[in-house]
Amino acid sequence: MDVHLRELRYFVAVADELNVTRAAERLFVSQPALSKQLRALEGRLGYRLFERVPSGVTLTRQGAELLPVARDVLERWEAGVEQARAAASAGTLVIGLQTAVGRGLQQEALRRFRAVMPGWEVSLRLVGWDDPSGGLADGTSDVAFLWLPLPPGVRAYVLATERRGVAMPADHPLADLAEVPFEALADEPFIALPPEAGPLRDFWLAVGQRTRPPVIGVTASTAEEVFEAVSSGLGVVLVAEGNAELYRRPGVTYRPVSGLPPGELAIAWRERDNRPQVMAFVDALRHAATKV
Repeated sequence: MDVHLRELRYFVAVADELNVTRAAERLFVSQPALSKQLRALEGRLGYRLFERVPSGVTLTRQGAELLPVARDVLERWEAGVEQARAAASAGTLVIGLQTAVGRGLQQEALRRFRAVMPGWEVSLRLVGWDDPSGGLADGTSDVAFLWLPLPPGVRAYVLATERRGVAMPADHPLADLAEVPFEALADEPFIALPPEAGPLRDFWLAVGQRTRPPVIGVTASTAEEVFEAVSSGLGVVLVAEGNAELYRRPGVTYRPVSGLPPGELAIAWRERDNRPQVMAFVDALRHAATKV
């Protein structure tokens, strides 16, 4: 019988939450997709893993018996992957980036990292917004600079907390304001991250602060695509204050926005990845952040 690790992860997440909706949010997948995968797993096993109850779901006797086995398989697999990764990538730390970092963080951290880990190389890898883990989930990055909210399975240290503002065409009517109330943007077309970005897409659309769904002008997968769309007049986009400085370009204006919680930039790594080179880089960034 072939069972995929993804199905086991889904099973364990639902067993932890005892609620399919909360498990779907934790896994960054849609509820219908999660339910479909669980039904497929139960079909292959030949028995039910969950029963529905008013509060969500509860484990069947078979599900309760299978749960510790599933946890053990996942933990052993992840430990083996980390060991293999350490053997295969010794000497190179891969850093996933979704936007430019700037803020005086990266250069200072790299200097400290090289002093602590002499002989180690550093490789920077650009990752699209369609992978909210910045390459951590599939192992193509060892650490990644990410904006909160974070996907499951990672740990993080917040490096910067910054006000959010709006980037818009320079001739936009709201560009005359020194500060834009978020309510004034309610009917504006927004540049959105791809749906695969999950809660991160919702955060940069400020879905939690809206009274009605946002208007999507275009979807973009990279920072360059985002700002090209803005300069082309296809919509506006929320950006962190520091990124507004990093992505200055002709035809685009930035204004702070009132009524929004700030954005948080973090360095992230896999939950059980305690390799010396990973911890050394995280520690280097902690020191760099205190100097900014």
